[in-house]
Amino acid sequence: MGTEDRAARVENATREHAPALLAYFARRVDQSHDAADLLAETLLILWRRASSLPTDDAEVRPWMFGIGRNVLMHHRRRAIRQRAVSDRLRNILSTTPRSGFAEAVEHDSLHRALAGLDPIDQDIIGLVHWDGFSLVEVSRIIGMKEGTVRSRYHRARLALRTQLEEHLAHQP
Repeated sequence: MGTEDRAARVENATREHAPALLAYFARRVDQSHDAADLLAETLLILWRRASSLPTDDAEVRPWMFGIGRNVLMHHRRRAIRQRAVSDRLRNILSTTPRSGFAEAVEHDSLHRALAGLDPIDQDIIGLVHWDGFSLVEVSRIIGMKEGTVRSRYHRARLALRTQLEEHLAHQP
């Protein structure tokens, strides 16, 4: 079978059976957008495996649903793993003391000063002071030249210092 014939058969199978596959997924997942994503993933696999498309038209629908079922099973396993990881992380975070800077009430002026910075500068300050990265490591993390990170870090620190000093000067 030629490539054009195979492509035409895949297109016909998709046109004919995709609505039923979407309904299959929609009945088995909580979110409708998940059903659409699962259908898209299934159709992508179908195109990749076009050379395996059964020659008998009566076998095409079960073949497509078999691929769809495998995609759904993978989706469910992934969701279970994600929930387990999230639960473990919530448990770790609930028992891990937070840095004093994370307490907005206690460090309100610092949080206001940080909020006034550019989001990239906020990331640089946070990665250095809260997460313990060097400026070289920060440059790798955010994909910016080391010299640029150093100058942004310096300017951000000066801006924070100025804002905090002004805040302290206005304190009773």
